[in-house]
Amino acid sequence: MRRKRNLAVLLAVLAGLLGIVGLGQTAHAESRARLATGLHISDGRLLEGNGNDFVMRGVNHAHTWYPGETQSLADIKALGANTVRVVLSNGHRWTKNSAEDVAAIVAQCKANRLICVLEVHDTTGYGEESAAASLDQAADYWIGLKSVLTGEENYVVINIGNEPWGNTNPAGWTDPTVAAVKKLRAAGFQHTIMVDAPNWGQDWQGVMRANARTVYDADSTGNLIFSIHMYSVYDTAQEITDYLNAFVTARLPILIGEFGGPPDQYGDPDENTMMATAQQLKLGYLAWSWSGNTDPILDMTTDFDPNKLTDWGKRVFNGPNGIAETSREATVFGGGSGGDTQAPTAPGTPAASAVTATSATLTWPAATDNVGVTAYDVVRVSGGTETRVATSTGTTATVTGLTANTAYTFAVYARDAAGNRSARSATVGVTTQQGGGSGGACSVGYRVVGDWGSGFQGEISIRNTGSAAINGWTLGFSFANGQTISNMWGGTPQQSGAAVTVTPADYTATIPAAGSVTVGFTANRGSTNSAPAAFTLSGSACATG
Repeated sequence: MRRKRNLAVLLAVLAGLLGIVGLGQTAHAESRARLATGLHISDGRLLEGNGNDFVMRGVNHAHTWYPGETQSLADIKALGANTVRVVLSNGHRWTKNSAEDVAAIVAQCKANRLICVLEVHDTTGYGEESAAASLDQAADYWIGLKSVLTGEENYVVINIGNEPWGNTNPAGWTDPTVAAVKKLRAAGFQHTIMVDAPNWGQDWQGVMRANARTVYDADSTGNLIFSIHMYSVYDTAQEITDYLNAFVTARLPILIGEFGGPPDQYGDPDENTMMATAQQLKLGYLAWSWSGNTDPILDMTTDFDPNKLTDWGKRVFNGPNGIAETSREATVFGGGSGGDTQAPTAPGTPAASAVTATSATLTWPAATDNVGVTAYDVVRVSGGTETRVATSTGTTATVTGLTANTAYTFAVYARDAAGNRSARSATVGVTTQQGGGSGGACSVGYRVVGDWGSGFQGEISIRNTGSAAINGWTLGFSFANGQTISNMWGGTPQQSGAAVTVTPADYTATIPAAGSVTVGFTANRGSTNSAPAAFTLSGSACATG
């Protein structure tokens, strides 16, 4: 459902991002009386009404195009999210979501203990997209919903308009944004307001970054948060960290309101840095999107089925710095301090079945909880370390991406809606069958992303050039100059001297035909840092380049 950005525009990213005017270092000193006791901004942070810091961890859901998929909210919650960004229409381009429909969505968010970010999608690409609505028209839509939104300030954030300016004259974004914020405040809205950047949300020319202080100061309440959308423009770690740190340094609130990870014809977003930096800076992120995209590359589930997570979905929910690992429920629902603090009982001992060379199905007796168990996390146990390999809302899960003829140990945790986690279950041992995944036809690309003299960050892209999917793989290569891997995401490395083998993470285990997965790492190096000369995938030689 997303409009693709113009390739020529994206190629100009360096000139845009590196030439941006700074935000300023000093926070605005004006004292403002708050209109609401719900979600609000203080000193650049999003807080709940009780002053608790709230960090959004969630996904986008295309409700306006799929109004019958309301079960998705419960499914998104069960996988650990604390927030959902809901796509709505004011009727300018798509079927208008009525006040009754919006009230029902808010009620379902609350029933599923999710903070609800509501956005008007019709504004997407205004000024370049001729069919787009203006921010003023979006503001009128929100005013028409005032009767169903008043009183929901603890639970609802109003995202005035999605990506409300295209690439044509993006400097024109500032004044309409200020006007829309003022219009909503004049109408009596007390909610935290979210504003998206121009340049189709990616702000590659730095207009929002340069004018953020002006927009923020225009809000008489100070309860305003900026949203940057990170796709192919943000394909290096420096671009991501520079942008987010500029707002944090200026004490201006920001989150990543949309982001993607899978590469497309416009580039390869660096989702690992996005998620890691958001976690480090305690900033929110909302991944695009649950299901139903015209191009399914950004679907996190197949056909809205939470039991059919795609590689992108597995990355967002179960990968490093992912939702399951970092999400904390809003305390307004009774979680956290002063709420539900009782953890579920430990699940029963898991049993293994349907063991193949690359996968195994685990089943376990259910845990119990004083309120209710919402999900189970399956972990691989290796000595004193654990790695999450699957999440399930029921008492069974299939672990994929395993290596043939290899012994594994697995265990299970239960967790409830408040984020309380049980003690670990007893473990079960599994040895995969002989055979392993087939390397098939493959090509491998290797590049150095960043270098600081004594170390560097690298990236390995593994492409399946065959006609059938690769399910489970082992990558092999050797360093030429004594390099040693210190950290890796997207896979697990083992290194003996120069030789390195990499097995996949759960979210990179399957490489579809004509598709690819990416593994990133940091490593130590000496004075020379040559690229590996050859790569194998499950024993088969791969092309390079």
